Amino acid sequence: MFFFDAFPWYNIFVWLFVLAILLGLNQWVRLSKRASIILFLILPLVLTVVWYLNKDNEITSWFTWIKVYSALAGSLIYMGIRYHHYHKTYSWYVFLVPGILAINIIEAVIREFQVGWQEFEGMIDGMYYISGGWNYLNAIAGLLNLLLICGWVGIYATKGKHKDMIWPDQTRLFIIAYGVWNIAYVYSCAPGNAFYSGFGLNIAATLPALLWAKGTWMQSRAHTLSFWMIWVMTFPYFFADGSAFNVSVSYNPSANWVLASISLTLNMTLAVWQVYRIVKYRLNPLKDQLWQKSISEDNDISTGEVVLPAILK
Repeated sequence: MFFFDAFPWYNIFVWLFVLAILLGLNQWVRLSKRASIILFLILPLVLTVVWYLNKDNEITSWFTWIKVYSALAGSLIYMGIRYHHYHKTYSWYVFLVPGILAINIIEAVIREFQVGWQEFEGMIDGMYYISGGWNYLNAIAGLLNLLLICGWVGIYATKGKHKDMIWPDQTRLFIIAYGVWNIAYVYSCAPGNAFYSGFGLNIAATLPALLWAKGTWMQSRAHTLSFWMIWVMTFPYFFADGSAFNVSVSYNPSANWVLASISLTLNMTLAVWQVYRIVKYRLNPLKDQLWQKSISEDNDISTGEVVLPAILK
């Protein structure tokens, strides 16, 4: 196989089970404030003790510690919009939403540069690594994706049965460009989890946003990433090398180059399209929604109140 070594048939069912659990938990917290409090606040507080006692394992590194708490912080911040409308009471609050996304991208870009610069080869942090020029290529794609975050002034909360935070300007192309970049990142910088946390985790956030919960990608991404990181921190060896559930990447440099090249191409395409729209319609990416009108018409996103932070008015 090009991207992965051969693996037993039952790993497909494990992958589908992981995907189903992530999708199911995401739907549950969309419906229940109590579930959100339990999964994003109470459970992590209790498990922090377990994680600390288990901190000397070979799997978790500085990156996994930062990742779990940044993902949880995002989920909690989004609850402030979903249930308490803090973005209406405090004009600065909406800045936190793109801020969390930006921090997560920056964390991954730093790790990507680290793997390339330090020439990771062999067993490191409990995973086998290879490094190469693809690390720099995909790090550049990540930086580009960071600069393409737009339309956050149009974020709002729904009022129906599902309490969602909607970000209309996150288009299909942005979601896919981010997803491919993140898959390429995990494939080269967390290869032991690429089958699940690369492909599975990104698909779990993308499916709802493209099919039945449109406009919720940022929310779904934070939720599913939180669930996954809680699992990884609690059971670090479950999908590690030597586990029956592990699926090894092929460690074929060509596979890394292919993913990084697609990642950069998608983000460059999005950049050209976005700049064209800004110039054509004379839009200000700090104050205007670049895509909201077309996305609403195409994806049938329900309308909501747009609250512009006072500093941008």
